[in-house]
Amino acid sequence: MTDTASPRISRNVLAHLLMFAVVMLWGATFVLIKEALADIAPQWFNALRTILAFGCLALVYHKEWRQLTRQAWLFGAAAGASLAVGYVFQTQGLAYTTPTNSAFITSLVVVMVPLMATLPWLRPPGTGTPGWPAWTGALLALLGVALLTVPSHARWTMLFAADSKESLGNLLTLFCALGFSLYVIALAHASGRVRFEQLILLQIGFCMVFLTMAAFILEPPQPDALAHAFLPGSPLMQPLVEVALLVTAILGTAAAFGIQTWAQQVIPAANMAVILTLEPVFAWLTAFVVLRERLEPRRGLGVLLVLFGIFAAEVLPRWRQRSRLCSSSSPPG
Repeated sequence: MTDTASPRISRNVLAHLLMFAVVMLWGATFVLIKEALADIAPQWFNALRTILAFGCLALVYHKEWRQLTRQAWLFGAAAGASLAVGYVFQTQGLAYTTPTNSAFITSLVVVMVPLMATLPWLRPPGTGTPGWPAWTGALLALLGVALLTVPSHARWTMLFAADSKESLGNLLTLFCALGFSLYVIALAHASGRVRFEQLILLQIGFCMVFLTMAAFILEPPQPDALAHAFLPGSPLMQPLVEVALLVTAILGTAAAFGIQTWAQQVIPAANMAVILTLEPVFAWLTAFVVLRERLEPRRGLGVLLVLFGIFAAEVLPRWRQRSRLCSSSSPPG
């Protein structure tokens, strides 16, 4: 019995460790992307990012092309479309709002995923509605993110108010959270039905197509801009843009979404959403290391609430399950 349980435990621990690393990377790239958008249009940044990422994945998983199934195409299209929606609104919103507001609003996925999972037609097969630990963890983590990322002097009622670019960015980012929530649910539906190598390849491929179309529609380039795109001094050749594209494409997209696609076969969708709330925590930690930003008591409380939220959604259910197993297996009297 010990031999059969050990690989499962190792797989579970590995999935969590890799997802923590992915979320840490994503949190650290908020400021990097924000700075890069000063030199490149948001949707073209998205398109180039996914083109580079898909090129890497197509080389790594080139043997999968001959084995693609109809289900892989369907789930890949669904995941890629929802991922594209998230990227379109997040990057466009980040051009107007602050990185901290973007991180906070994106983390609303932690509430949206369990809410959507209550709908039968969205709920992954073989899973029930999220229990109270998942809901409690989601709400605690969301409150923690709010304390961590929203300044104490900010008026919460102004987050989505009209008549300002920042408010427009906040509203666009709200739709981004919806797209990423659908992406998490799409992966949960595909888990166990499609090889993760095929799913990551197709989802980034479809996402690339949708984002490139969005770039041509929303930000149509001038003919001379395309002709001079790779000349010195062009936006594409700015050092910060090059670094941001390489980091987000290779690490933040190709590697990170490959890890998430595999990890979601182990981690439930609602719990995955809670782990994703660590993104703004790591965003602040990056600012602390690079910019020496101090941890105020209010933000420190936010960090603790996020950790408590993860504990409630991830650790507490496992303890309860182990307690039931121990009590049922123990001899009476």
